[in-house]
Amino acid sequence: MPAASPKAPVLLVCGDDEFAVKQRAREVFQKWSAEIGGMDHEIIDASVNNSGEALAALAKLRAALQTLPFFGGAKVIWLQNCNFLGEERAAAAQAVTEDLSDLSGELKNFPWRDVRLLVSAGKVDKRKTFYKTLEKIGSVEILAGWSAEDNDWSEQAESFALDSLRQLGKDISGEALARLVAHAGSNPRALRGEIEKLSLYVGELPRIQTGDVDAIVTRNKQARAFALGDALGNRDLPRLLRCLDEELWEVRRDSQRSEIGLLYGLISKVRLLILAREMLARKWLKPEPDFSRFKAQLSRLPAGALPEDKKFNPLAMNPYVLFRAVPQALHYTQAELIAAMDLLLECNQSLISRALDPSLVLQRALVRIVSRPAGAARKDTLSPAA
Repeated sequence: MPAASPKAPVLLVCGDDEFAVKQRAREVFQKWSAEIGGMDHEIIDASVNNSGEALAALAKLRAALQTLPFFGGAKVIWLQNCNFLGEERAAAAQAVTEDLSDLSGELKNFPWRDVRLLVSAGKVDKRKTFYKTLEKIGSVEILAGWSAEDNDWSEQAESFALDSLRQLGKDISGEALARLVAHAGSNPRALRGEIEKLSLYVGELPRIQTGDVDAIVTRNKQARAFALGDALGNRDLPRLLRCLDEELWEVRRDSQRSEIGLLYGLISKVRLLILAREMLARKWLKPEPDFSRFKAQLSRLPAGALPEDKKFNPLAMNPYVLFRAVPQALHYTQAELIAAMDLLLECNQSLISRALDPSLVLQRALVRIVSRPAGAARKDTLSPAA
């Protein structure tokens, strides 16, 4: 058996970031094709619906490996969009597992002088023989994408959006960029789609503004929940009730969502407003209409004084969410925000233990939080909590 070389022309590009995987694989295929020339390069579609189609794709790969280029020279083979290397139903079929194991042995002994193999896939099971073989005889690139659990996902998304917009000849304001990322969320493919929509929407205009984002960008589930919290923070009762109606409608349509989930989002918003008001009182932050200047304030926060829990640590939050919360915190006194938390906890108990209409329970709690008694004056001041 010939020794496997780490420099063998074999590459697996895989990961949860579907857009990045496709983009990177296409880039490699074009680069390899240009390097070796010729016209006999092959692309094999490995996106399958069942084990039979998976076996057919593997058979095509074997045939491609054994077929020499018509005019001599070298060839590139791309096993594209492979979706049976993880835990999918097709991947679990015994026939597919055995065929991939047999193919792994063949690839270890294959003479790679005139052939380059590129495999692109989604999530891959690293425990399986086929993955280990590709890793041993070639190289693997894993593109995991962004996770909302990562502290810096919004910065990565903003950098990606800026690069994409520049390629399209567009510029964007700092707040519009932050709002775009907040609306699209941590899905690179969705973000790229919204960027293309924005570019078409503004036409010949070189710069994208917040109004353009609000007008054309589709809000994901997280962003729609953000709109509900935004209305609460702005103490805008009509808009708050409209947003609540929209969210309740989505709850009825989507079995994965619930009134309790909406409530927990509102509790998180009030908690953030309490935190923002405390930071204002301590003069760690100040309201700033320019998003870029606001972000600069975050670098000056006293890290040693911040809590470790991500739910309470402003440096672990999306800066745009905090940017919106700081001026909103001034719409409430600290006492009002603490009372709002008590009302939401009562609402939680009502939703869990009583046979009441969840929409009425939520509406009543929000009306009590946002409404001010006629002629009421604020008694609280921006002083640190004891």
